[in-house]
Amino acid sequence: MAELQQLWVQEAVDSMVKSLERENIWKMQGFMFQCSTACCEESQASMQQDRLARCTVYCNDKAKDSIGAGSKELHVKRQLETCLTKCVDDHINLLPTMTRKMKESLSSMGK
Repeated sequence: MAELQQLWVQEAVDSMVKSLERENIWKMQGFMFQCSTACCEESQASMQQDRLARCTVYCNDKAKDSIGAGSKELHVKRQLETCLTKCVDDHINLLPTMTRKMKESLSSMGK
């Protein structure tokens, strides 16, 4: 008799798991794949990397110009470090806005 009850419990649990998979988990996986696709198609992250790269190139160009103008190497290094630090600081300050936009995008996909 205990074996029969154990079988009923096992079948009920299996049924519940299959139901959760069909009705919830598969939908969540679908949203996950849609989100992954959107992230790959979203150029926002790539644009941010490009923006940081452009700022870095600007700093390097400015340093090269300073060396060509006869500035001392130590002064140019400090100028370059200051410029790069500003690039990074500016970029980091953009992260909260980027995070908010990503969260909005993700939450709209789940609806």
